[in-house]
Formats: sequence, C-alpha cells, structure tokens
Amino acid sequence: MKKIWKIVCKSLVSLISALLGAALIAAVVFGVMGYQMYRSAVAQQPLEDKVEEIRSTESFTSYQELPQIYIDAVISTEDRRFWSHSGVDVVALGRALYNDLRTWSFVEGGSTITQQLAKNLYFTQEKKLERKFAEAFVSFQLEANYSKEEIFELYVNTIYFGSGYYGIRQAAQGYFGKEPAQLSDSEAVLLAGLPNAPSAYTPDTNPELAQQRMQQVLNSMVANGALTRREADALLQPSA
Repeated sequence: MKKIWKIVCKSLVSLISALLGAALIAAVVFGVMGYQMYRSAVAQQPLEDKVEEIRSTESFTSYQELPQIYIDAVISTEDRRFWSHSGVDVVALGRALYNDLRTWSFVEGGSTITQQLAKNLYFTQEKKLERKFAEAFVSFQLEANYSKEEIFELYVNTIYFGSGYYGIRQAAQGYFGKEPAQLSDSEAVLLAGLPNAPSAYTPDTNPELAQQRMQQVLNSMVANGALTRREADALLQPSA
C-alpha cells in the first residue's frame, strides 16, 4: 500500500510540475505577444494624446463633479481594491484565473478599473490572453503617470451606459435630465450598475432589471462598507 501511495504521490508531483512549467511557458509567450501589442498600440497614438482627446470632449466630467456615492458605488462594484493596487489586482486576477481554468473558459476577467480603461482606450472586447497582457502594460503606464482620481474620471467618461450614452454626463442627462452633480443618491447608484450590461439594464427599456442591478450594487456597497444595510434599503424605496 505504501508503495502504491508513493507512486501516486510521485505521479501527482510530476503532473503538477509539468502543468506549472507549461503555465510558465504560456505566460512568457503570451506576455511577449501582449507587450508587442501594447507597444504597437501606443506607437499609433501615445497615451497622453488619448487622455487629452478624452478631456477635450464637450461632455467630459471631472472627478470633482462626481457625487461621492457614485464614486463609492462604482468602486464597490467594479474594483474594491482600486485605491491600493498598482493597476492589476493580483487577488482578483488569481480568483478569475482559477475560475477560468475550472470552467475552461473566460467566464471571469478579474479586470480592474484601470485595466478596463486601458481596454476602452486601445483594445477590443475580444477575449485573448495576449490582449490581457497588453491591457496590463497600459495599466502600469496609466498608474505611473496619472493619479487614481484622474484614472477614475477617465474611466467614467469612456464607458457605455446604454441607449447611445457614452460617459457619465451623457447618461445623467439622457436618463434623468440632470448634470452628474445633481443626481440623487438612488440615481447615482443606478447609473453605477449600468456599464456591466448596458443593453440589459437600461432603465428606459428594462426598469425591472435596472432595479435588480441596483440591488446588486447596493449589496456590494454594504459589503465594502460604503453604506449600512439600512441606508442601502432606504435607497430602494420609491421616495429615495
């Protein structure tokens, strides 16, 4: 029995070693491809030019114009370690990688707000490993050259909110006829949840799904300590 157990253990060690070796080789290969993709993208249009292009749009909204509850809602839902990571959240990435390997599919991305901004600036929605590496390289460049507040405002000015609205100002005006700073707490939380699936959650066509998504955002805010349970429940009331 001991001999069989030793053989099994030895086989498992060999298998794990082989898998780790293959993963390392894949990481190097796709990492090099991703770096080349990143260099090609920024060569066509440097990052600072991309940023200035966004800031020069008529609908650009600065960080200072955003309601605090909207900021808290986006971070709690999209990237709760936004203020502490350097562009890539290793914890979220590890969890996503585990789930992807477990299901043998790209069901979870583990992307930070910075990575999502990098994708919006340069890349397509196509789920390829080399693109994820390219996103990471752009993310590191963003974090090295811009503050967290600047990254956040660039992100909310480039995301799609459904119904043809790009950026938080268009969404606030289009859905509620208001400037971002004028949004009520419940309106701000609702908008924070739309970019996850804008076609499904648009309040003008799918109000029930939008309300369900708002509940999910509020739950994330409670879990992240941004709201108490009582405050979150109050925002779901019709009078909120």
